[in-house]
Amino acid sequence: MTVMCDGRQTLAMGRAARELELRSGEFELATQLGQVRTVPAGPEDRPGRAGPPVRRRVPAEEIARLQAEPGFPEALRERLHTLTTNEAATLMGIGPGRALRLTRAGCVSPVRFYVNRFGAVVWLYLATEIAEFAERQPELMQGSTPAAMRVMLDNGQDWRAREWRSRRVAQLMGQADDPWASAAVIAAVLPPEELASVAQDPLERTLLRRLRPALASMITATSAAREAFERVLTAEEFDEVMWYRVSLSRSLEEARREDPGRPRTPTAPTTAARPPLQPPSLRNSPSCKGVMR
Repeated sequence: MTVMCDGRQTLAMGRAARELELRSGEFELATQLGQVRTVPAGPEDRPGRAGPPVRRRVPAEEIARLQAEPGFPEALRERLHTLTTNEAATLMGIGPGRALRLTRAGCVSPVRFYVNRFGAVVWLYLATEIAEFAERQPELMQGSTPAAMRVMLDNGQDWRAREWRSRRVAQLMGQADDPWASAAVIAAVLPPEELASVAQDPLERTLLRRLRPALASMITATSAAREAFERVLTAEEFDEVMWYRVSLSRSLEEARREDPGRPRTPTAPTTAARPPLQPPSLRNSPSCKGVMR
């Protein structure tokens, strides 16, 4: 069934996935990466403004555009193809150990992850990005590891979760349609005590929790898996936590200025969309200068 949103025909996510011949996981990744453009649902489909984030739909013209591409649907699926670290190593023509070191150093950002029943996080990378990285940085495929990267890895650093959080927050910020929703995206990756320190008003914290977007979904439900899953979602390192604290503080200032009654008056009018925020990633870290590019 199609629904009109802002004068355009749109499809529900499930229907759009079927039209594009994508499995649910492929379609979810496609929307996160912007391979399939989505729009907020129309006013009649929206939950209350103090409730969960706005549902999204796919414009009918977006479906038509993708279906008209050469090689559809295989070409679209190829752009969404993901690899484990070992599979990435095979594609790059290197050993699993070197591939693990490169991914731990943040040379390629994960696009997805899952937690197996033993509580181990399995990271997934876009095959296209792995191939582009290997072509762009052939010197990292053999020989000695660069000194800055070696020091970082020897000190036990692992940037995979941080890189995933950075990417996911940027994706969700691009979809946030008001300043409180933007603040909720940032708040979602902060530890509870850090969030309470920045958002000291209990009503504001309640609103941020209600607007919290789904960062990821979990299938395995063992206690070990749940703990590992939550660790991935939450910023840990001091500099990353401080970045999100500062970003949340600024976002809250803007939200209070533009929509001061929102935490106390859920029916207040909506505000305009904000541009996406790009959280810090390893590509801005001194340990990777001269390596990542």
